Formats: sequence, structure tokens, C-alpha cells
Amino acid sequence: MGIVLKQSLNNTIITYIGFGIGAINLLFLYTSFMTDAYYGLVQFILSAATILMPLLAFGVPNTMVKFYSSFKDDKTQDAFLTAMLLLPLLLVVPIAAVSYWANDTIGSFLSRENDLVKGYVGHIFLVGIAMAYFEVFYAWTRVQMKSVFGNFMKEIFCRIGQTILLVLLYYELIGITFFMNALVGFYLARALIMKLYAFYLRMPKLTFSFPAEMGKIGTYTLLIILGGSTAIVLLEVDKVMLNQYIKIENVAYYSVAGFMAATVAVPSRAMNQIMYPLTAKLLNENDAAGLKKLYQKSSLTLFLIAGFLFVLLLLNLNEIYALLPAAYRGGVLIVFWIGMAKVTDAVLGNINSILFNSNYYRAVLFMGVGLALLTIGFNLWLIPTYGLNGAAIASFFAFFTYNLIKLIFVYRKYRMLPFSTATAKVLVLLGGMVAVFYFVQFPFHPIVSIVLKTGLMSGLYVWVLYRFTVSEDLSSLLKNLLKRT
Repeated sequence: MGIVLKQSLNNTIITYIGFGIGAINLLFLYTSFMTDAYYGLVQFILSAATILMPLLAFGVPNTMVKFYSSFKDDKTQDAFLTAMLLLPLLLVVPIAAVSYWANDTIGSFLSRENDLVKGYVGHIFLVGIAMAYFEVFYAWTRVQMKSVFGNFMKEIFCRIGQTILLVLLYYELIGITFFMNALVGFYLARALIMKLYAFYLRMPKLTFSFPAEMGKIGTYTLLIILGGSTAIVLLEVDKVMLNQYIKIENVAYYSVAGFMAATVAVPSRAMNQIMYPLTAKLLNENDAAGLKKLYQKSSLTLFLIAGFLFVLLLLNLNEIYALLPAAYRGGVLIVFWIGMAKVTDAVLGNINSILFNSNYYRAVLFMGVGLALLTIGFNLWLIPTYGLNGAAIASFFAFFTYNLIKLIFVYRKYRMLPFSTATAKVLVLLGGMVAVFYFVQFPFHPIVSIVLKTGLMSGLYVWVLYRFTVSEDLSSLLKNLLKRT
């Protein structure tokens, strides 16, 4: 776990800085500097582009990570990387043509409830292609075991760009049209910078003598599109579907609550940047013992961190909402349901890395497609009935069902579970934290109250982890940090 902890720690720091900037943007700047309708429009564009991204990337990021380590010489690696650069064009070109020629038709469909959306079909496509090729070049760096710079670009670059644009918008130095166009520009620039860094690490040598395994690689790539699309649909489809049923301002309200809940998933996102190639390596080497150890350690570590963040968020939620405009304060249940979904993801550790790099990926991908359709069905049923809360409940049940199926599948195929006695200890510890701090309230300004409660909870939690060695990895990390102070 040495390289995992080192790069995961760096990635976690970067990701939290990014989330900090994102929190300032989403919770304060957007809510104060932009109308609710345009704020909702921005979130809709980014969510729709994110759903489009797996198609445009053509499954290349996952494919690159899975197969790169199986090629041992420069010639076959260059042939493989050339194929990875060209494959996305198979969908980018036809989707671009459809987007151009059917612009009005697509715009009319998306603007059925909100006319504001109609003129932004091109923005969705451009951001989607920028996201897709960013992920391709990010995967290029990850297979070289260099994930930190890419994580910086992923988590921080465009958020800083949005901060700059929002400040310029507030001082009326730019208009809303310029803002929307410049937002697209930041995503395109990010993809270009990531390309330059990827080629700096390993300059491609274009060769059209593709690997003999290209048939197997192509099959995996086609299927992984389904897998990637499934995961993204589970994450983003709620915001896109809200636009079809209720006023677009509600997308802004939902996004604020969803963003707060998403902080729970930051450790998983950071650790998985390096966990994915390591898992692929263990599977390629048939190291069953190493795979089980990584599975259980990643589960425990992520549950410890994500579970505490969820409890911390819930117990400070009233104070956080007190800082926001009144229109944004109705999202308590949204935070709860989406946060629960993130915790169920975290407790399964690196299970996604195992499944998408295993020989059983086909079955899992098809199950995932079924669950993506189920998610859409949940949203079609629950959004008209329960509005924003219905979208959050739909997301939770979709994630819970999907994760349960993955858990059972990995157990049946590999005879291993991510849980241990330490998992139960963490559950008891988190329950104890809720029981102790639920009734703790401070009669101060919300920011002061948040700082005090967070400090007390964090101090007690860290002390328990250090005193009782719930996780060997985290305890060792804490001991090393204490020795340096």
C-alpha cells in the first residue's frame, strides 16, 4: 500500500482543494452572482456533457489501463497507444455530424420544459468531447503511474476558471453569453494541456501495425462504453431528467445539495486514481492473495474516511444551510440519500477496478446497462411524484441495487468480501459519533459552530483510530505524522 497511500494522499489533498474551490463556486458565487435559472443551465450542460463523455471516449481510458501493462516492449506499446488515440474518432465524428445537422431537433426536445436550454446543444457536445479526450490523456499518464498532475487538472483547473468567470460576471466585465462560451473554452484548454503532459511523459510513435490482441481489445472497448455509460448515468441522469419535468432553477437547488453529498466520495475518487492500475496489475499477474488484501484494505480505509465525512456533513447541515440563500435550503433529504449512496460505494473499496479489469467484465457491464435503465425508470416515476427528493431517492436505490449485485458477483467469482471485523467496529464508531454529537449545538455564528463541532468530532475520531488501531494503514500514517510534529 506504500505507493497507494503516497499518491492517494497527494490526490486527496488536491481533490479536497478542488472541492474547496468548487464549494465556494457552487455554494456562494453561483448562488450570489448568477440567476438561479442560468445556474441551473450551467449544471444541466455539464451533466449532459458528462453523460455524453463515455460514448465519445469510446471506452479508451479503461481499456488503456487494463491492457497497457500486458505489453512488454516499446513496439507493441506504441501500436497499442496509437489505436487508443484513434478509436474515439469512431464515435466523435458521427456524433458531431448528428449534433450539427439535428441541432434544432435536439434543442427542441431538451427545451420542452425550459426554453433557456435550446441554444446550448453545441456547448454540450464541445464540453463532452473535451471531457472525453481529457480522460484519454489522463489514462495515458496513469499507466505511467503518474496521476497527481492529471488529478490537479481534473479537480482544480476548470473550477478556478469558473471562479474567475463568476467574478468577472459579478463586476459586469463580461456578459452571460461570454461566460457560457468561456466555460467551454476552459474544458477544451484542459484537454489540450493534459495532452501535452501525457506526450511529455511518453511521446507517441504512430504505427498502424496494431497488436495481435486487437480483436480482444476492441471487444472490451465496445463493452466498456456500456460500463462507463452506466456509471455516468447513475451519477448524472437525475439532473438531466429534472430539466424535462420542472423549472431549471430546481437543477441549481439540487446541484447544491448533491455537491455537498459528493464530498463524501472524494477519498474514493482520489484513491481510485492509483488503485485502478494496481488492481489491473494484480489481475494480470493472477495474484489472488494480493488482490484480496488490496480489496479489504481499500474498503476499510474508504469506509473510515467516507463514513466520517458523511456523519460530519449531516451533523453540520443546519449550519451550512444557514449560510445559503433561502431558496437553496430545502435539500436535507437530498443530501442524506445521495450521501448514503456515496457511502455504499466507498465501503466496497476497489470493487469497480476489480470488475472492469477482470475476465468477467461482460456480465457486469450488461447488468449495469439494465440498472441504468432501472435508474431512468425510477426517475420517471419518482421525479413527477416527489420532485427533487424523488430524484435523490431514485439515485440511492439505483446505486444500492447496483452495488449489491457487484458485491455478490465478486464473491461468487473470487470468493472474497471487502468486509472484516474492523468494518463492524467502524460502523459502531460512526453510530457512537452520531449519538454523542447529535444534540451538540453552539449558540454562535454558523461558521464558528461548524468549526467547533468539526474540530471536536475530528479530534475524538482520530484519537479512537490512533488508540485502538482500527486500521493498520491509517494508524501507521497517523503515527508517522505525529513523529514529524
